[in-house]
Amino acid sequence: MTTTPHISYEIIPNLHSEPSILEITKVKLRNIQGEVIGIIGISNDITDKRQKEDDLKLADIVYRNSSEAMMITNSNNEIIAINPALSVITGYNSNELIGKNPKILSSGKHSQQFYQSMWEEIELTGKWQGEVWNTKKGGTDYPEWLSINTIYENGEAFRRIALFSDITEKKKADELILQQANYDNLTKLPNRKMFIDRLEHEIKVSHRKKKKLALIFLDLDNFKIINDSRGHDYGDALLVEAGKRITDCVRETDTVARIGGDEFTIILSDLSDIFKIESICQKILLALNKPFYIFEMPTYISASIGITLYPNDANTTFELLKNADQAMYLAKDLGRNRFCYFTASMQEQALYHLALVTDLRDAIRLDQLSVFYQPIVDLKTGAIGKAEALLRWKHPVRGMISPAEFIPLAEESGLIIEIGDWVFKQTVQLIKQCKAQLGLDIQISVNKSPVQFRENQGNLDWLAYLAENELPGKYIVIEITEGLLMNNNKKTIKLLSQLRAAGLGLSMDDFGTGYSSLSYLKKFELDYLKIDQSFTKNLALDSEDMILSEAIITMAQKLGLKVIAEGIETEEQRQLLLDSGCDYGQGYYFSKPIPVDEFLQLLFSSNNPQQSCFIRPHS
Repeated sequence: MTTTPHISYEIIPNLHSEPSILEITKVKLRNIQGEVIGIIGISNDITDKRQKEDDLKLADIVYRNSSEAMMITNSNNEIIAINPALSVITGYNSNELIGKNPKILSSGKHSQQFYQSMWEEIELTGKWQGEVWNTKKGGTDYPEWLSINTIYENGEAFRRIALFSDITEKKKADELILQQANYDNLTKLPNRKMFIDRLEHEIKVSHRKKKKLALIFLDLDNFKIINDSRGHDYGDALLVEAGKRITDCVRETDTVARIGGDEFTIILSDLSDIFKIESICQKILLALNKPFYIFEMPTYISASIGITLYPNDANTTFELLKNADQAMYLAKDLGRNRFCYFTASMQEQALYHLALVTDLRDAIRLDQLSVFYQPIVDLKTGAIGKAEALLRWKHPVRGMISPAEFIPLAEESGLIIEIGDWVFKQTVQLIKQCKAQLGLDIQISVNKSPVQFRENQGNLDWLAYLAENELPGKYIVIEITEGLLMNNNKKTIKLLSQLRAAGLGLSMDDFGTGYSSLSYLKKFELDYLKIDQSFTKNLALDSEDMILSEAIITMAQKLGLKVIAEGIETEEQRQLLLDSGCDYGQGYYFSKPIPVDEFLQLLFSSNNPQQSCFIRPHS
C-alpha cells in the first residue's frame, strides 16, 4: 500500500519589479523531514485590480491639479471635499468649508425663485448647469459657470459633484466684443448695426400692437467748421456732449444712436400721440442751442432734424431711414435749426435727383455740357476786359436744366471735381482763342467749389495746365465763397497761396450774404469782391440796399480791392453803382451768359471803333 508523504509548503516572494498582468506565486513543497521535494507556481490575473488603481491615481491627479474648482457634497448637502482650485478661486481653505452648506458662497444676487428652479431641475434630472454669481472670502462677487452632477446609490442621491470656473475675464471679453460690435466707441451710444436691429424689432412690435413709431434723423449744423477749426479732440468732445443732451430729451424706452460723423438717429416707439414728436424735437433743438463749454471754450451749434412715420410713410427699415434723411436735408435747405416731416413730394424729388445725377455722369461724354460766358464790364468805360465762365447743361429730354438745380447735385456726388476741371480747360482754350483770333487779352473768372479744394487729390493740376498752354496766371480769376474761407482748412489755405503765387486772381463771390467777416478779407489777399445780386435788384437812391452797397464799395477801396456788382438790369442801377465808385458790373443790362461763339462776336463788336463804347442789353 502506497502512503502519501506529509507535505509542507513555503511561499517564495515574487521579486519581479516590472508590472505584469499575471502575478506568479512560487511555493516550495517539503516532506515531513523538511526536504524540498518540489516547487509549484500559482498564477493570479490582477488586470482589473491594477486598472482600478491606475484610474484612482489619475482621478486624484486631475482632482488636485485641475484649474476648475470641484466640490463634493453628501446627501445632506454638506461639503465633504474640495480641490485646491476651489481654494484659489474662492479664497476658502478646506477647514473653512468642510461640513458647511454650499450656500456659504452665495452672493445674494439671485432670487429665491432662481434657486428653486435650479433644485427642481437637479431633483428631476440629476444635473444642472448655468451662470451663477457667488462671493469670494473677501466679499468680492464674481460670475462662475457651474455644473452639478449627482451620483446615486440604491436609487438615492449619494453624492453631488459641483464643478465651476471663474468667468470674470470671459465676461469682460464678451462685453468688450459686444460693445465694439454694437456701440459707438466715442459716445457709447448704439451704433448703426444696433440701431438697425432695434428699428427692425420696433417695426415688428408696432405692427403687432398697431401703433405708430417715428424715426428721427438729426445732423449737427456746421459741425465740420468747428471740427476743422478747433481740432478733432474738440469735435469729439462736442459729439459726446451732444449725444448726452439728445438722450436726456427722450424717454428711457426710446433709442438714440450715432450712425456716423455728426449724424444721430432716434427711434420713438409705441406712439399713441404723434404730436409728442414735435415737442421732443423742439426740446432737442433748445437743448442743442444752449452753449457747449468744451475745454472751457464756449461753442454754439444747432441741428437739422428729419422725421418719418411708420406705417404712414414706409414699412421697411431702409425706406424709413431714407425718408428721414431726406426730411433732414429739407430742414437744412430751409435754413437749419428746425425739423421737417417727410412727404410724398419729397420722395418724388429724391427720385428725380437720383435720375439727374445718373444722367449727369454721362453729360460730359455725351457733349451735353457747355460753358457760357457773361461779360464783366468796366462801369467807367463800358469796355469788356473780363467775363465769368458759367456752366450750362442741355439735357436731351428735359431741356436746359438750371445750374441752381444740378450744381448742388454735382457737389454732393463729387462729380463737380471732374466737371470743374473740364470747365477750366474750356476757359483756358477760350483765352487762347481770344488772343489768337482777336488779339485781345481777356481775364476769365472760374468758380471753384469747396469740394474741389477739399478733394483735390488726383485732379487736374490747374497751374500745370496753364504752363502747358503757355498762359500766365493773370488771365484767370478763381471765384470762391465766404464759407470756404470760414473753414480755415490748412489744405485749402495752402492751395490758395499756391494759386496767388502763380499770379491767379482771387474773387469772393456773393459778398454780404454769408458771414462777411473782415478778418479773412485782410488775411487772404483777395483781388475782387462781388456784390450779390440780392442787393442790386432793389437798388434805389437812399434805399437800405444802396447804403449797404456803398459801405461794401468804400470798405473794398480802403482795402485795395476792386468791386464787381452782379445782377445789374437797369440803367439806373448802373448809374447808382458807378456814382458810388463801383469798378465793374455784370448782369442782363449788359449781356446774359452766352455761348462761346456769341461771346467772341460780342468782344469783336465792343472793340470795333465804329461801335458804341457802352454795351447795351443783349437781345
